[in-house]
Amino acid sequence: MKLKKPKIIVVVGPTASGKTGLAIKIAKKFGGEIVSADSRQIYRGMDIGTAKPTKKEMAAIPHYLIDINNPDENYTVAEYKRDAVKAIKSILKKGKLPILVGGTGLYVKSVIDNLEIPNVPPDPKLRQKLELRIKNYGLKSLYNELIKLDPEAAYIVDPHNPRRIIRALEIALKTKKPFSAQRKAGRMIFDFIEFGIYRPKEELEKRIDKRIDLMMKDGFLKEVKELVE
Repeated sequence: MKLKKPKIIVVVGPTASGKTGLAIKIAKKFGGEIVSADSRQIYRGMDIGTAKPTKKEMAAIPHYLIDINNPDENYTVAEYKRDAVKAIKSILKKGKLPILVGGTGLYVKSVIDNLEIPNVPPDPKLRQKLELRIKNYGLKSLYNELIKLDPEAAYIVDPHNPRRIIRALEIALKTKKPFSAQRKAGRMIFDFIEFGIYRPKEELEKRIDKRIDLMMKDGFLKEVKELVE
């Protein structure tokens, strides 16, 4: 007899589409708690620029994996998956409904697809070397090296995202194995219903413009200066 997997809700969508608002409505209606899947909201001090839920929202509905690291600390997808699964299981234990919410696709996939992610600690010296190569020869040269080492990486690594390219190369070089071969889906841990928010491009652009105006009024420039310091 097959054991039933625990059920969770997943809410995804682009920036300013209304993920947080929808997740809070679902949480209030069905007795849920929210697990953030945002690769910037994990950092303390990045409040305005990442549009974190307000203190009032977080007081009304418990949120997990927000403000867990300082901005100068490394945090890998493998660590996120570990922490998110732990948070979801904790919510289930309380008899509540876990709601996974975020705009970082790889964070969401790591949980719902149970990705088997290699636990390779960041190598600051290697990263510095790769960043210098981007500066001297451009991002494309580094991406081409990754594809030469691992052709399948072309399907999973964004060619315009230096962080993702550096991390994929770092894993491939440290393990001597292709990055793509090490990021496989495992047996699913949870059953899930996924809500993807869609808004027409014009409407989304207006919402983003409005959000940026509010951010500037709320002191976004001051927040950035403090983070730089």
